[in-house]
Amino acid sequence: MKQYRAKQDSVIHLNHLDPDDTGDYKKTDRGKEKAVAVAAGLISRLGELQERLYANGQQSLLVVLQGMDTSGKDGTIKHVMSGVNPQGCKVASFKAPSNSELAHDFLWRVHHEAPPKGQIGIFNRSHYEDVLITRVHGWVSEKVAKQRIEQIKQFEDMLFQNGTTILKFFLHISKEEQKERLEERIRDPEKRWKFNEGDIEERKLWKDYMRAFEDVLAATSTGHAPWYIVPANRKWYRNLVVASTIVEALEDLKLKQPPEPKGVDWKTLKIV
Repeated sequence: MKQYRAKQDSVIHLNHLDPDDTGDYKKTDRGKEKAVAVAAGLISRLGELQERLYANGQQSLLVVLQGMDTSGKDGTIKHVMSGVNPQGCKVASFKAPSNSELAHDFLWRVHHEAPPKGQIGIFNRSHYEDVLITRVHGWVSEKVAKQRIEQIKQFEDMLFQNGTTILKFFLHISKEEQKERLEERIRDPEKRWKFNEGDIEERKLWKDYMRAFEDVLAATSTGHAPWYIVPANRKWYRNLVVASTIVEALEDLKLKQPPEPKGVDWKTLKIV
């Protein structure tokens, strides 16, 4: 899945990247079935690796999910993380900051949610909101936005140096796909709770958001905190890409079983 990794200091044009891409899997029922089967195996393996991460208690993993409204952040968490032990995984969502949070620097509330050693942390939206929505709406100046981008890079570098592997996913959908998903929320009574009229207003700023994302992805995709631009029109392929990337990153940690307690004779030990 390295083809979806944003190169460091590169120029990114999201309109040149196909959100409907499905890699080696055809856009057919058969292609979908194959991808779902592969993803299921990866999700099972992710559960095994998470157990080992938890048992070792020496490193952690941070997964950042960003994207436009309806891009599938919730769905990605629901499906990809379905096989992990909830004790070793925590999801944090970042909405509009409270008065208490506004009284601190913008990373204060984020650092508090960073995963401790042995854990997987998932950010459903993240510290990047403070250089995306604030920039698009003109709530901060370009100077402040650039300062924040540098502070984010330093923050992620600090996390990495302290044992946190960082994976960042931009879930890339088309404007047409977003329209269909918003209309589905309106039609389906089971999904109406997700609908927010504010989403329609934000949709009007689509081009502005795409430019903001392009700038941020290019500026903050680093060797130790890379961005992956995930084609997300097809939910089944989105899940496959994210699961594969996470499993590969955990495999690269070469996690070993922790040593057995010393002084125990395992051959003669009996439970009565």
